[in-house]
Amino acid sequence: MQQGLDITLFGMGIVFTFLLLLVICTSIMSRVMTRFFPEPEPVATPTSGASVADPASDSHLRKVIETAIRQHRNKRR
Repeated sequence: MQQGLDITLFGMGIVFTFLLLLVICTSIMSRVMTRFFPEPEPVATPTSGASVADPASDSHLRKVIETAIRQHRNKRR
């Protein structure tokens, strides 16, 4: 009985030690990668619609917003 308990605790100790080393190594690798190889900043790409400076789209957008506000206010009454 004692020998079975010793083997069980020894095996659990080995597994715990391995998992602890795995976590430590993974943390170190993560820090090294983020420090020396940072992710590039994402570049903002223009949308495939009308540009923001387009007056026609501004008036259309304004009408859509006004309609949405009017519907919201009417719904609350």
